[in-house]
Amino acid sequence: MGKTLPRGLIVSCQALENEPLHSPFIMGRMAVAAQQGGAAGIRANGAEDVAEIRSLVPLPVIGIIKREYPGMAPYITPTDAEIEALVRVGAEVIALDATIDQDETFLSTLHERWPGQAFMADISTAEEGLRADKLDFDYIGTTLIGYTTQSKGLDKFEVLRRLIAECRHPVIAEGNFNTPEQAAEAIRLGAHAVVVGSAITRPQLITRSFGDAVNAALNG
Repeated sequence: MGKTLPRGLIVSCQALENEPLHSPFIMGRMAVAAQQGGAAGIRANGAEDVAEIRSLVPLPVIGIIKREYPGMAPYITPTDAEIEALVRVGAEVIALDATIDQDETFLSTLHERWPGQAFMADISTAEEGLRADKLDFDYIGTTLIGYTTQSKGLDKFEVLRRLIAECRHPVIAEGNFNTPEQAAEAIRLGAHAVVVGSAITRPQLITRSFGDAVNAALNG
């Protein structure tokens, strides 16, 4: 396995094509800002973004590629083509959909096909996380809780607690840990690291939360 993920805060620096900050240049500078703020690692979407970030900061990068295929539910690094692109740019860890929607043979043979590469399982339920643990994923992430049919209504902290108690591999808290207090609680529970994205790196969403509060006060 390559460079491992240290314990601490991982900042997700992502902007989709329809978002104002979509640009490898901007995401690279966002990663520099995250490093200056004390981040221990970065999560990034797209081979170009990963390459740019790795050229600017020494932090380990969790790389993903979001891509939709007709008739295929998984969209986070769903095929070997996306893995190959991330391997080429040196992503220390590659995260991918490891929910029940993804083929188990595809998941179970990752280390055979990509020896030496570290992989993180993005899961949505405790059962999916335990399966990924048995399949020898290097990291288990709670990334997709609430985003799949089978995880609607689940409490992220309850899933996190069970995975920390039962998994052999490090568990990473990710998915709507939107406040410093929630991030700190995840670490106190025993999470190896916590990934925070929108609350740090999506200014349009941050602005909206302030704007909604201010407008409510104006109209209240």
